[in-house]
Amino acid sequence: MDSALLWSIIGGFVVLGVLAYAAAALSAAMSARESGTSAVAALTLPGQETARLLIRQRSVTPGADTLLARIGTGLLPLAALMSVLVIPLGQHAISDLSVGVVWFNAMEVLAWAAVWMVGWGSNSSWGLVGANRFLAQGLAYELPHMFALITAAVGAGSLRVSDIAAVQGLPGHLWFVVYMPAAFLVFLLSALGFAFWGPFDQPIGREIAGGAAAELSGIDRLLLLAGRYLLLTAGAAMSVPLFLGGGAGPLLPAGAWILLKTAAVLAVLVWIGHRVPAVRMERFTEVSWLVLLPLTILQALAVSIFVLVGWM
Repeated sequence: MDSALLWSIIGGFVVLGVLAYAAAALSAAMSARESGTSAVAALTLPGQETARLLIRQRSVTPGADTLLARIGTGLLPLAALMSVLVIPLGQHAISDLSVGVVWFNAMEVLAWAAVWMVGWGSNSSWGLVGANRFLAQGLAYELPHMFALITAAVGAGSLRVSDIAAVQGLPGHLWFVVYMPAAFLVFLLSALGFAFWGPFDQPIGREIAGGAAAELSGIDRLLLLAGRYLLLTAGAAMSVPLFLGGGAGPLLPAGAWILLKTAAVLAVLVWIGHRVPAVRMERFTEVSWLVLLPLTILQALAVSIFVLVGWM
């Protein structure tokens, strides 16, 4: 492997990890403010929780499929890391695939499999309920999410993520969030969904005694929680080249603008997680099929017409 490519991969993963830790620290600080704990002290809580889980002994329920569950916990952060390979960190992505949009969506489906494997493998009623809830949640948001991705690809005439970002930086072109606001909002909702965060945290919600993570402890639980924050960060990072112009911006280099935009979107997603109550699964499914899906189809149709008549 070329050394420059290797360092690019390492650098990309480090940036993703730092942003994911920052998201966890911000979430802890917001929780601390609600409970009266010092916000400064809360910034170290993710590190303390990591250390605690690393030294904690794993527990296994009788009859559990340990191998299946541990493969699932490992796949979750792996899916997040693999998804960022197609996200441009500057002018180009680490792996600038011609079907980068499809690759990103495939990694989300891998996250579905990972959570289900964790829930099934634990041999726990709560874990299985949480895993099946995540599958139901994924089926509800996946079609609107796919149309949101396709809309951005149609606007740029390419499935390559760097091409989508580059088109938005051309003279006379606006960021895609202006042309396709509905697709942008649906994409953010789906980012919350595949990271089971905020209003869509029922797969590991407290009302079902821990859900898919109910029987996890030690490093297994750490991997699942880390994968959750990494997926949330990957979703925020992907929104930048798709809808927010990628590295386009005055004065600062492209890489700096990408980091700033990603951090801003990530902060909004974390804030939503603390301010919006959990959505009942059947209600979310109903809204997704009856509202979000028609909305994204109409958005894709409108963008297609704009492209055909030369307005984009």
